[in-house]
Amino acid sequence: MSVDPMAYETQFFGFTPQTCMLRVYIAFQDYLFEMMLVVEGVMLKKLDGIPGCKISPSQIRKCTEKFLLFMKEHFDKLFAKMEEVLLQLVLNIPKNVLLPEDRVQEQYRYSKEEFQALQDELQQLQQQCRAEAAMEQALRAELEEQKVVKAELEKILQCFDGLENICREHGAGNFKESFALLTQSSKKLQDVLKDVEEKSKKMKQHDQLM
Repeated sequence: MSVDPMAYETQFFGFTPQTCMLRVYIAFQDYLFEMMLVVEGVMLKKLDGIPGCKISPSQIRKCTEKFLLFMKEHFDKLFAKMEEVLLQLVLNIPKNVLLPEDRVQEQYRYSKEEFQALQDELQQLQQQCRAEAAMEQALRAELEEQKVVKAELEKILQCFDGLENICREHGAGNFKESFALLTQSSKKLQDVLKDVEEKSKKMKQHDQLM
């Protein structure tokens, strides 16, 4: 059987010509085997009706197998010629024939250098698309973070508004001024606490020396 891939024919027919020929060969071969079984059955019936016939069914089977082998050898030779003719004249697309779906290649022909340039440009565009997709994803993530920060700031502002309302209710005056005084007082307390801690350390060191 032919080893030519016949890719263009496969594109047109939807199957490989070699596969088609193989199926035809198997169909003919199966038909030949069935025919020989029918012939063998007829011979057995005919000989069974002849009185004194000494030919046994096993001898008939041997003769049938020999005849089948003879027929198969000749069939293979004939099929090889038939396959060659069909593959060349029936299942073959001439070199000068262009399929309709490939006519665009005839209109827009490119050299190897031009094709390589298009491939390079395509790769660059793909890289740009990936970079833009990554940037878009990063912007989306940053936007989500900004939404979270905005929500937290709104909570803090609401808290400050609540504190300012409480200060007003208790006559504490302006919340900003009160908060500034509270910050200064806190800083003074931290300074006093730091001074006490230093004096305590000095006293401990003095007691250890004593």
